[in-house]
Amino acid sequence: MLDTINKLTGEVESLTAANTEEAEQLRIKFLGKKGLITLLFDDFKELPGDQKREVGKHLNVLKTLATEKIGQLKESASDVQVKTEKCIDLTMPVTLDSLGSRHPVQLVRNRIVEIFSQLGFNLSDGPEIEDDWHNFSALNFPEEHPARDMQDTFFVEPGMALRTHTSSVQVRLMETQAPPIRSIMPGRVFRNEAVSSRSHCIFHQVEGLYIDKDVSFADLKQTLLHFAKEMFGKSKIRLRPSYFPFTEPSAEMDVYWGLKTETDYRITKGTGWLEVLGCGMVDPNVLENCKIDSKIYSGYAFGMGLERMAMLLYGIDDIRMYFENDVRFLRQFSSVV
Repeated sequence: MLDTINKLTGEVESLTAANTEEAEQLRIKFLGKKGLITLLFDDFKELPGDQKREVGKHLNVLKTLATEKIGQLKESASDVQVKTEKCIDLTMPVTLDSLGSRHPVQLVRNRIVEIFSQLGFNLSDGPEIEDDWHNFSALNFPEEHPARDMQDTFFVEPGMALRTHTSSVQVRLMETQAPPIRSIMPGRVFRNEAVSSRSHCIFHQVEGLYIDKDVSFADLKQTLLHFAKEMFGKSKIRLRPSYFPFTEPSAEMDVYWGLKTETDYRITKGTGWLEVLGCGMVDPNVLENCKIDSKIYSGYAFGMGLERMAMLLYGIDDIRMYFENDVRFLRQFSSVV
């Protein structure tokens, strides 16, 4: 048996492994349940008593040697593998198949932020769970307004709800910052609506606010005209009278989309005009609620939905596609910056 132990000792000392898998196979070969060294221990039990002391000493040395050697091989192989994985060959050609993509809603948001940043608007943000004051009362919503009803709002607890618009950020901004104020508020909002191809209970808005001395409706119109030119390449807009509790006067802005294609006829219902956003002059009551003197300052506000705008720009006909994380859908925007 000593000859066999000596032979295996020589083998163990010369062991090599290119990777962790080969090192594991060596462990099984020598130290596994049916490994060569394990079988020697089984044979050791049958030796005469006067031989066991000498043979046992050499056998234990062999087992210790094999355990340490194979452990070192595993560790070395792991280090090599990690270094190989971390190594990046900068001379390799770029594989366009791995190019990522941005979400279409994010693309539209980025473009809107870029346009208004050129006009001096900064970014503001606020919480998605809002109290009644910031979401409704400060914005001139009367107690009986239907937006306060459970049919339109997700209430978290009495007096607290998921915000139904990013106008709540406008209130927080006016409460904490003295005029002049020029900011846009992109964010996610929630309304208790039935989910369909044209509407969803979760969507995104971008709202804008400008408060200063002598701000007029003409300033609002020029700002929105510039936006229409930059965003859609359209230079013809119209403002139709509308109603919002927090603006007076209020208006809906339409862009003249044209009637060049069948799609133009369909999305404009044959009129050539397409509704894009809501806007108006900030109601004096809202300014006073936020401790801004309405006799000195005036301002305008506007707001638009990002999902519908992305549907328009990218020809998407189902709003639910934005929330399903379908890789086939998202890959269409891989080449869009």
